[in-house]
Amino acid sequence: MGLKIKLEKSYAGASEIQMRTIRGLGLTKFGQSRLLKDTPAIRGMVFRVKHLVSHEVVAEDPAPRKRMKPYKIRARDAARAKAAKPQPKETP
Repeated sequence: MGLKIKLEKSYAGASEIQMRTIRGLGLTKFGQSRLLKDTPAIRGMVFRVKHLVSHEVVAEDPAPRKRMKPYKIRARDAARAKAAKPQPKETP
């Protein structure tokens, strides 16, 4: 079983936690829909923003998410580590 969730209303003016919840559901644009697994966590997120989204139970399961390839993970982690290092100050 899965849940089809659609962003029905704009989240402009919504609280920060509601905007993070919508982003956590994978919704970014008005009218966008997603097919997610029917889990208690997802249902709780939908309940939190029920005034902004519509949902329905569908018989099909969502496609499994693709996993990142190990070399891409290493490259991502290296870029994050490089960005996190403090830059030395230049002296005139």
